[in-house]
Amino acid sequence: MLSPLHNLQRRTPLGWLQLTRQKGRFLVALSGIAFADILMFMQLGFQAALFDSNTRLHRSMEADIFLISPQARNLANMSTFTRRRLFQANDVPGVKSAEPMHVNFIDWKNPETGKKSTLLIMGFNPDKSAVNLPEVNQQLNQVKLADSVLFDRAGRGDYAEVIKKVDQGKKVNAEIERRTVSVSGLFKVGASFIADATLITSDQNFLRLFPRREAGSISIGLVKLKPESDPQQVAANLKTYLGNDVRVLTKEEFITFEKNYWQESTSIGFIFNLGVMMGFMVGVIIVYQVLSTDVNAHMKEYATFKAMGFRNSYLLSVVFEEAIILAILGFIPGISVSLALYTMTSNATNLPVIMTLARAIQVMMMTVIMCMISGAVATRKVQSADPADMF
Repeated sequence: MLSPLHNLQRRTPLGWLQLTRQKGRFLVALSGIAFADILMFMQLGFQAALFDSNTRLHRSMEADIFLISPQARNLANMSTFTRRRLFQANDVPGVKSAEPMHVNFIDWKNPETGKKSTLLIMGFNPDKSAVNLPEVNQQLNQVKLADSVLFDRAGRGDYAEVIKKVDQGKKVNAEIERRTVSVSGLFKVGASFIADATLITSDQNFLRLFPRREAGSISIGLVKLKPESDPQQVAANLKTYLGNDVRVLTKEEFITFEKNYWQESTSIGFIFNLGVMMGFMVGVIIVYQVLSTDVNAHMKEYATFKAMGFRNSYLLSVVFEEAIILAILGFIPGISVSLALYTMTSNATNLPVIMTLARAIQVMMMTVIMCMISGAVATRKVQSADPADMF
């Protein structure tokens, strides 16, 4: 086991010496790889922020099983189904309770600037906790008051003055759907790709804002199970018992339902994946150009090695050594700049653009593969080189 390590230690680092011989070209190569890594990091970061921001509310909802309309596309386009299905769900063994939730978009007129923005509003029975958000649950009595709402302090937009006044205990009125409402409290969720912020209110206040919405038509059914009940089994029983006008999803399936919409039914998911592939291809091309130029510049030296009896495997190892060096050294500035860009983007948009260890490892592996592919292509001339043709 120690013999290969001993041989590696004794081996002349030809790859490193060749790369650093022309320092200008070496730095340009590292910059190119870092740029490719930044492209991949940013696209993967935006994609993760897309999924995370648009499923935060899903994860916060206190339910084991969700009932939605078969026509629902995502949280922003839920459609409705009859409340009668919730009463029927209560008859299924293992079900503890089934509560309604209303979801819709509203036009919010900023009381400070007068500008309008699109917000997501959720309404539910304040006597039945529907979200696992401590700030909301502590203020449910507030939304029992007529035309009272809770506002998302982590929203994206010019809401600093509104939030400041509410924190000071001052009354803040705003216009929603041509109706004046009072912001009676704050909570924190954050912006998403579908809305700048979220409002939470009671089901009665929600119906006042949308008088054309029937009280018996709901967006989401929140089904809680009795202890030790199997969600998969209860979900299967609900699918059998309920009609075809309702779709039954476990919590994991509900989150996946939202992710699939953005991944498959919109162009955004495709664009982010395409951006990652473009970054990868840019890196392959840059590394290939560097290694190909280096191989051509040292073709006679490689031919001399072959004439001395060195096998192709040794010559390939030199090029692959260069590829690994480029991958590692190019990754360091790539991830450093990406961390700064993540912080800047998160602060500017209030989206969860966060670096994770898994993503760093993923991009590192893609960088190594990128450089190895380039190295494999660049060494074709070395393998076919004939010493007799070089001199």
